[in-house]
Amino acid sequence: MTLVDDQSMPPMKWNAWGDPAAAKPLSDGIRTLLNQALGVDTTPRTELTADQVQLRPSALSDADASALSEIVGAEHCVVDDLGRLLRAGGKSTLDLLRRRHTGVQDAPDAVLLPADDDEVAAVLAACAERRIAVVPFGGGTSVVGGLDPLRGDFGAVVSLDLRRLDALYDLDETSGEAELGAGVTGPEAERLLGARGFSLGHYPQSFQFATIGGFAATRSSGQDSAGYGRFDDMVRGLRVVTPAGVLDLGRAPASAAGPDLRQLIVGSEGTFGVITRVRVRVHPAPETTRYEAWSFPDFATGASALRAVVQTGTGPTVIRLSDEAETGVNLATTEAIGEQTVTGGCLAITAFEGTAAHAESRHAETRAVLEAAGGTSLGEAPAKAWEHGRFGAPYLRDSLLSAGALCETLETATNWSNVMTLKAAVTDALTNSLSESGTPALVLCHISHVYPTGASLYFTVVAGQRGDAIEQWRATKTAASDAMVRCGATITHHHAVGADHRPWMRDEIGDLGVEVLRAVKGVLDPAGIMNPGKLIP
Repeated sequence: MTLVDDQSMPPMKWNAWGDPAAAKPLSDGIRTLLNQALGVDTTPRTELTADQVQLRPSALSDADASALSEIVGAEHCVVDDLGRLLRAGGKSTLDLLRRRHTGVQDAPDAVLLPADDDEVAAVLAACAERRIAVVPFGGGTSVVGGLDPLRGDFGAVVSLDLRRLDALYDLDETSGEAELGAGVTGPEAERLLGARGFSLGHYPQSFQFATIGGFAATRSSGQDSAGYGRFDDMVRGLRVVTPAGVLDLGRAPASAAGPDLRQLIVGSEGTFGVITRVRVRVHPAPETTRYEAWSFPDFATGASALRAVVQTGTGPTVIRLSDEAETGVNLATTEAIGEQTVTGGCLAITAFEGTAAHAESRHAETRAVLEAAGGTSLGEAPAKAWEHGRFGAPYLRDSLLSAGALCETLETATNWSNVMTLKAAVTDALTNSLSESGTPALVLCHISHVYPTGASLYFTVVAGQRGDAIEQWRATKTAASDAMVRCGATITHHHAVGADHRPWMRDEIGDLGVEVLRAVKGVLDPAGIMNPGKLIP
């Protein structure tokens, strides 16, 4: 029961983000910044190799392994250490720091790769009967502990890797809807749809590796959300295989037939069942894209300008704003971080997709609003540079961690009237907590997603590792999360809840809200096998 088909193995490196061939070594500018501003000795640390990692031995009995192997086929039941290690969690800083430890590490007891809905249902039935926990696995990109192989009260835990559910099942060109398998990755979705002249247009930073099922399960939000909406806006229907049966949801563009049960599943993070198919809204592939970057004298002015754009409804596909610190280190463009290319102020990025005429008209209207709000055009070059490198920032974090720096991101959202208060509170919490651990901190922020009533703030934190870096970051993340709750903001805008944000869910939805989630889980997953320890307090 060892998988030998490399195509069924996750493509990302076991202890880092993404494709090892795309790794980003630290530039001289970044090394100087780390040393002078943060006191970090950037000499690379020695890392473990995969065969040096000690995994906790599989707790799956021979009888259980045999029963599960009969369902998915022996070649799709993985019990070797490398296969287990590659599904041992996600790609948060905590995940990556854990994988640098020399002690025994947790991993799923086996990895199963079902071929279709029937096999998924059979696996869930067998696991419920045999008291085995199940963690659905898509692209492995979670940064909130959503893939932690937690057993809860169960004797074993398996990872249910959905990458074989990778088909475009249907494309309704008239209605503009496509049905995709949960295991289809972002690039594959664009390839499959692009061959027919369509696009989904969902580009989160995890786009290159994350999957359609994962987008739905976590309420993902892509960088083009100003134009195409969040992923939950795109979902028109979905199929969910639960231990209690199958739910096929979504019959029409809109319905008054009671509460929308799709919204119970979108964002449920595999705690109710396994999303196997998603029907999404798609659009014709854009004919053209127009770009323009802007400079604002300060973050408050830039934020007001973005608010004017979204409340006017001028229709950019992309609009985002970096604060003074993020602009100063050139994080927005990622290819020349540490090398200042925009002098002073705050950098904003806009892009407009569609037909040539529609893109031009929306561009012109947005341009007028931004100019009236105090913006100065920087032309298209910085916006194109951002697009070229927009999926590359996580690779830099790997190099920073190896050099002895602490680096992580976190995000939240609030109303426009609260944006500046929230930004200051979270920045102070991060800075103070890291200062108490013995290091200065560089805290960067940008507005990543906008709505008529508010916006998402996305923070990047860089500091020196001090003592136990895992505990250092846990304390810092707790301080920042507490600040979000005190300010009345959400604990997460698009990274989801997982295990890491679970302690704040009661603050987010209240005691009765928690009981509602527990009641739904009790109906759909009566044995409680689905992704224990995540989402629901």
